[in-house]
Amino acid sequence: MQHPESIMEDFQQFVVQDASPTAYYIPNFISEDEEAYLLEQVYKSPKTKWTQLSGRRLQNWGGLPHPKGMLAEKIPDWLQKYCERISSLGAFDGKTANHVLVNEYKQGEGIMPHEDGPLYHPTVTTISLGSHTLLDFCRPVSKQGEVVPQTEESRYLFSLLVRPRSLLILRDDMYQSLLHGIQARNEDILSDRVVNLSAAAAVRGESLIRGTRVSLTIRHVPKVIKAKLILGRK
Repeated sequence: MQHPESIMEDFQQFVVQDASPTAYYIPNFISEDEEAYLLEQVYKSPKTKWTQLSGRRLQNWGGLPHPKGMLAEKIPDWLQKYCERISSLGAFDGKTANHVLVNEYKQGEGIMPHEDGPLYHPTVTTISLGSHTLLDFCRPVSKQGEVVPQTEESRYLFSLLVRPRSLLILRDDMYQSLLHGIQARNEDILSDRVVNLSAAAAVRGESLIRGTRVSLTIRHVPKVIKAKLILGRK
């Protein structure tokens, strides 16, 4: 499935060839100084911004996506800079990102396979900070009547190694057709099912110990409600 030629031509070198269409993996998208600054800002955020979930905690910036529309909130400058930088690449087909989830995964934590869903423009972009992780991709559970194994292991397709300071962009089938998740473990042993080993400067059989990873998941929510529409004119 071809997507519009919206991402810069130069970006084609970052396409992960052995993944489904389309994944871009860009190593060292930010510098070590930027990484340190972003982590400092994340942990300087008010405690009230954190929501504790099973297996991770997160901060929500920009509003709460909802089928009726997201009530837009101002994104702080330290995140807005990267919303604009990623949007300028054409990741959201000319639109500007307006929503950021900051996820913290401590060593041994993960997230069940899931999809990002229809409330977002069908592209997800993620900057990783602090530690690597392995992002696993699998087919969704088949519809009733289809004779297909339903276990998570049998639906597993491949993984991407996501290094600190990298940018990952998922579009097309990678966004719309596959689920992605992170196994809860302390250590990753890289197999040939990790399809971006070369781009991530890694080798098969290598063992990587996880630390605490913070991810900035930057997206565009098309349906937005301006606050003045709810509050009325003053």
